[in-house]
Amino acid sequence: MVFQAGAALLDACVLSALRHEDAYGYVLTQTLMSTLEISESTLYPVLRRLQKDALLSTYDRPHMGRNRRYYRITDEGLAQADVYRAAWQEYKGRIDSLILSESSVIADGKGGRQA
Repeated sequence: MVFQAGAALLDACVLSALRHEDAYGYVLTQTLMSTLEISESTLYPVLRRLQKDALLSTYDRPHMGRNRRYYRITDEGLAQADVYRAAWQEYKGRIDSLILSESSVIADGKGGRQA
């Protein structure tokens, strides 16, 4: 992928992925990797920060003799996910209008196109 995912976009993707069901780190990484180029080493600091900011909570559940740490979106996280969703719609629309436009909007200041 050519475009890098910044912190806000990663936050939005994590919160969106957890919006409908809790997940442990590996499953969450696999879910995000289907859309973004992200590794577990990138994801876990994001999860810790979102937890510190009270947007996620965690709980452990035993699995085959070990505990898995599950992440759950909080009410604050749901509210922030809604903010990200609205911002994304606006941003995506503006980027689409620029990149997918059939006409150039870059002018030389005299009403003509730049060479």
